[in-house]
Amino acid sequence: MGETRRERPVRQAVSAGGVVYRRDGSNIEVVLVMRHEGDGWVLPKGTAEAGETLEQTALREVQEETGLEVEIVDAVGEDRYSFEPRRERVRVNKVVHHYLMEPRGGDFGLHDHEYQAVDWFDINEAPRLLAFGSQGLILEQAAHLIAARPQVGGQR
Repeated sequence: MGETRRERPVRQAVSAGGVVYRRDGSNIEVVLVMRHEGDGWVLPKGTAEAGETLEQTALREVQEETGLEVEIVDAVGEDRYSFEPRRERVRVNKVVHHYLMEPRGGDFGLHDHEYQAVDWFDINEAPRLLAFGSQGLILEQAAHLIAARPQVGGQR
């Protein structure tokens, strides 16, 4: 009889990040980041440091990864998934809390070196570029929230 595959131990992980958006008339753009490995575009996110709230983590991680100073304007939702890291014998169940954010300053040139590129993309085209389909659902939820928000004159 064949050997049964042993279940890997499970580790829980929590991250937070955001959908940073801007409007130009009826066009809406969102920020995506690309890792150096070139494995596709993703929404900025990261893991909490000791003592941080989810909101504080989201603000810090988005600023570090994009170079932008941002403000949270709403909660978007959660992205839940599991994966097995290459060098570990464990299964990770991860929850990522996403927030809708507006830029208040900063510059892409200030992003950390974890990413090779940061850029704006049309919200309707961005889902096709994403490395993970579940983030497309987050963008869809964000689009509904953005549509419901009052448009401030000349936001860009």
